[in-house]
Amino acid sequence: MRRWNGWGEEHTHYPFPDSAASYLSDRIGPGTPALDSTLEQSLKGIPASRLPDLPNVRTELIERLLHARGQSLPDWVALRSGKIGVFPDGVAYPEDETQVRALLDEAMRNHASLIPFGGGTSVVGHINPPEADTPVLTIDMTKLNRLIGLDETSRLATFEAGVPGPELERQLNAKGYTLGHYPQSFELSTLGGWIATRSSGQQSYHYGRIEDLFAGGRAETPSGRLELPVLPASAAGPDLRQLLLGSEGRLGIITQATVRIRPIPEYEAFYGIFFPEWEAGVEAVRQIAQEGVGTSMLRLSNARETETTLALSGKEELVRWADRGLRILGFGEGRCLLVFGATGRAETARQAKLQALSITRTHGGLNTGVTIGKLWRKSRFLTPYLRNVLWERGYAVDTLETALPWRQVIPAAAALQKAIHASLEQFNEEAWVFAHLSHVYADGASIYVTYLFRRAADPEETLRRWSAMKSAASRVILAQGGTISHQHGVGIDHAAYLPAEKGPLGMEMLRQAARAVDPDGMMNPGKLFEDKTVHGYVRIKNSQ
Repeated sequence: MRRWNGWGEEHTHYPFPDSAASYLSDRIGPGTPALDSTLEQSLKGIPASRLPDLPNVRTELIERLLHARGQSLPDWVALRSGKIGVFPDGVAYPEDETQVRALLDEAMRNHASLIPFGGGTSVVGHINPPEADTPVLTIDMTKLNRLIGLDETSRLATFEAGVPGPELERQLNAKGYTLGHYPQSFELSTLGGWIATRSSGQQSYHYGRIEDLFAGGRAETPSGRLELPVLPASAAGPDLRQLLLGSEGRLGIITQATVRIRPIPEYEAFYGIFFPEWEAGVEAVRQIAQEGVGTSMLRLSNARETETTLALSGKEELVRWADRGLRILGFGEGRCLLVFGATGRAETARQAKLQALSITRTHGGLNTGVTIGKLWRKSRFLTPYLRNVLWERGYAVDTLETALPWRQVIPAAAALQKAIHASLEQFNEEAWVFAHLSHVYADGASIYVTYLFRRAADPEETLRRWSAMKSAASRVILAQGGTISHQHGVGIDHAAYLPAEKGPLGMEMLRQAARAVDPDGMMNPGKLFEDKTVHGYVRIKNSQ
């Protein structure tokens, strides 16, 4: 069973030994656990539904609670404190496109706003209902999860958009294929959600981001069905797929998608490389990317993330021996870990491995073989579960990310960490902040920052601490010329920063596109850009 107020399945736990708790306590102080709201207490705060009885719409309190929030830090504070705020008035689980269309039409007739819901894994407020005088209907797409077409000659597969990552791969693997899209939320997130948020997978350097994989599909909008034909390329005007990508539910409900697939790789392995300092590692991955070496993943942790990852792993004896050996070889406090993958046909993957190892050696890298890579692969989707145990120990953790040209990567990474740390000084608190390069390109890289801090006894105070750090980091991103999001999307939390990236005319183009398919503003209001009205008369406020 899935947790109602945390990450993932109830039976899955991240191991957290006493040594890990001591490590954090020594750096930012002992955690301050506080009693969380129970499920029963949270259910008592849900108001009556404003929807009339509608076919296939559920209004039970538990359904509305489970669809009220996602996985952002404000969502966690809301769910754990019981101060959830706004709930959808009903939840529907359509089983085909006909039912999606019928639900959309019912929503229009009843002047309801409509929120598409995939895996509920958003970390920036994509699925949160707005504060409004009109009812809200959430459309949970997870019953639309079938493979409905496979073109092996063209290597194209068509799925219903509610299929979650593991089920998508299971159906493809049974036919000898893979999509290869592995975001950290892979366990729960869905194909439609990946498209709606321009998702990036851990091995997108090899397989491509979702915009590279999405070949065409369908969406149901208030103005009718949007058909996106599947073509290898086209010069027939602007590509409407690019408009649907990242649209976050504002342009309609994605019901099916055709994606570009590959055969299951003959060979795949991940390797661990230590560098004596961060700058050497950055130069190595930049060279690998710019020379077009065919690795499948390049993930470079800075010194603090390298240290923290090992300290929280629980493998004390292994970490102690590794530390001793690395120090003997001259890798001290500044050492950084690169995990890279080689994937594909055996001959080409091994050649990519040799090329990558050659480049890393020229920058002082130490190849430690596949042991670290195997550990990373084994726990690649377990890491989000760390949030549960940290919260229960009295700590909160959040992440943010951006992408910039190579010239800005090193200064921006330093500025982001410094700003987050400094922003907690006003609270007389410490943040434990670290970063890695999660995705690299020929012209730049994505910086992914994680920050841990102590929870306050008052949930509002915890939220104030988070807001100070998030705002400080967002201002640094803008000042450094980075994107406000490389992979998490915009939602509510990043909406205020989007105009700096798109400009006034660009924002108006987005609004006009939404108005063309949704003239009454019923689709997921408040996301991407602020709404003036919904259905022509109701003012919308942000729910966070």
